Amino acid sequence: ADTHTTRGATPVMLSCQARVNVNVNVSVSSSQHRHASSTVVRGARLAPARSRQRTSASTDAAPPTTTTTTTTTTTMSGAGGGEDAAALALALHSLELDEERFVGLLRKLIGEAEHLQNTGVGSAYVPQEDRAVKHVLDVLAPHRRENGGPLEVEHVTYTEGRGNVIIKLPGAGSAEDVLSFVGSHLDVVPANAEAWRVDPFSLTVDGDKLFGRGTTDCLGHVALMTTLFSQLAEMKPPLRLKTSLTCVFIASEEASGPGIGVDGLMAEGRLDHCKPGPVVWVDCADSQPCIGTAGAITWHLTATGHRFHSGLPHKGINAIELGMEAASRIQSKFYESFPACEQEREYKFITPSTMKPTQVKCAPGGLNQIPPDATISGDIRLTPFYDVAAVKACIEAEVAAMNDDIEALPTRGPCSKYVIQSPSAPDETIVGRLTLEWGDHLLTGIACNLESPAFKLMCEAIAEVKGKAEPYSLTGSLPLVHEMQQEGFDIQLIGFGLMSTYHADNEYCSLADMKDAAKILARLIAKFG
Repeated sequence: ADTHTTRGATPVMLSCQARVNVNVNVSVSSSQHRHASSTVVRGARLAPARSRQRTSASTDAAPPTTTTTTTTTTTMSGAGGGEDAAALALALHSLELDEERFVGLLRKLIGEAEHLQNTGVGSAYVPQEDRAVKHVLDVLAPHRRENGGPLEVEHVTYTEGRGNVIIKLPGAGSAEDVLSFVGSHLDVVPANAEAWRVDPFSLTVDGDKLFGRGTTDCLGHVALMTTLFSQLAEMKPPLRLKTSLTCVFIASEEASGPGIGVDGLMAEGRLDHCKPGPVVWVDCADSQPCIGTAGAITWHLTATGHRFHSGLPHKGINAIELGMEAASRIQSKFYESFPACEQEREYKFITPSTMKPTQVKCAPGGLNQIPPDATISGDIRLTPFYDVAAVKACIEAEVAAMNDDIEALPTRGPCSKYVIQSPSAPDETIVGRLTLEWGDHLLTGIACNLESPAFKLMCEAIAEVKGKAEPYSLTGSLPLVHEMQQEGFDIQLIGFGLMSTYHADNEYCSLADMKDAAKILARLIAKFG
């Protein structure tokens, strides 16, 4: 999303970069590559996201059309060129995931998952990501530069016990020749062991299924990328890449922890070297490109009424009734002001923007008492074509309008009122009141740049391995990818776990998918050379 904002109820629809009308219903299929011309495609540095996007939301101009069926394969251009390039391509196209190493590392990571659960700083679960980092570093140790290997490995910690890992495999090219894999995180969401069929904190292998908390999100990706980089480091003869590769594992992704994870790395400039090339964010699912995500905004609407005996309801103001009617009205205002839009269809969002209540609480008391206050809480999932500030201004204005004329809200039955005379002081009027608060959890969605060479090459690599590439978008949220995109990073999203088991009881990933993932990533690296 870009930064232009319009206050009030008028929706602000932000245009996709170049307003690309990508026909994502037309998949990239592997057979098309046999007929594609051969061309060298470089991950050229892209302009910052704001400059890539149009400032107009107009949809009447004919947009440029790009279909993923016309993408071309890339000649291999390793450091030596010619025969070296062909050898590089063959080596990378032949790479198979070391299954024993991957499963062994994943087993150790899942064994730490009980200590990696995260509900935020100061809460019940504060992870110790270094427990996972230790196992990653053990696998990488033989391949580190100080031990005679090609990998440069850093363990970066901003809070004791909560580290990040940066892995670099330097290439022979310039600072512009970079490809980065970022976003795989070392923390997990909590698991209730009583609700699982298997122990969530111990890897269970059942045929192709690998069960355990974090197998899909996101310890499976940590094990995948660690294994892949260790295999790249030990290839014989040694890889002679022109493109420098970086892999970053981050702390504190699942819940708040300012300055601990990728935001700390960004602030310290430790990811600046990634900016000239694409950044593949490895924390999605289903082995297909995710081309759009939504923002997440939490809200709390408190209704204040007046407590009284439920046998005399006309002498009280029912805060639950007031809150429910107010929540219904702001939902209606939201959907009227921020409806489904054309860009969401073009990006194949599974759902449009939504606003809904998810929790209700009220003052303690007996069932024979009219409650004096109630709080309805929920979230907004906002696609990147609408502006967060405009949404907040719209909802705040609606709450203010309700407070200005509280009696305009529908009541329930003949005794339900939102303005009453005080039972104890007849000259005093009691008026129901609404208060809106925004929560701390605010993430902004992104629309990936579909003109990026990295996106096109990633689709090619997926099609070569899986048979077709089918980009999709969803209203889940990822931390800091919007901020990185705004800073000029070319963010592309991919993941190889299973959407159906994300944050779920009995979470698992597919071993076959992870083996295919290694092939996809190796082919993507080969295309950059």
